[in-house]
Amino acid sequence: MAELSTLARPYAKAIFEYAVAAGELDGLSTQLSLAAAIAQAEKVIEVLTSPSLTSDQQAEAFLTVCGDELTAPAQNFVKVLAENKRISLLPEIVSLFDQFKSNREKSVDVEVATVFELEDSMKQTLSTALSKKLEREVNLQTTIDKDLIGGVVIRAADIVIDSSIRGRLAKLAETMNA
Repeated sequence: MAELSTLARPYAKAIFEYAVAAGELDGLSTQLSLAAAIAQAEKVIEVLTSPSLTSDQQAEAFLTVCGDELTAPAQNFVKVLAENKRISLLPEIVSLFDQFKSNREKSVDVEVATVFELEDSMKQTLSTALSKKLEREVNLQTTIDKDLIGGVVIRAADIVIDSSIRGRLAKLAETMNA
């Protein structure tokens, strides 16, 4: 995946800088997410990998599928990707774009997995503590994972805090087998 990220980074940075300058950060984020979802569809992949189509034809076919959902800047971006045979990088470009956007907005998406539903007061306390620790606004999302047995697993960007019983048992088993 590092190679895809390396290829996608200049495109993500370029469209991000354009979005910031044009004041269209949220709009382009939504449009790029849609384009990335379309780029992953099986039929679209067949068209994009067809050697019989030129890059202009591939771009037009892709934009036809997108319909009126993409504005002129997003359409131009797709055309540039098509010219460089990089439409398949759209999911990775969107991922990087979202990271750039989160860094700019000083926010981070945090996923908290627990065995049971957290009360609102607990979510607020956890969100406040994580905001202080990460020095960012926290967008907290909770999920229920019965396999944890007990405890909690917190994922924020590239940080994982695993204080679940399942995680502790796995560490114990690893230590005993070493």
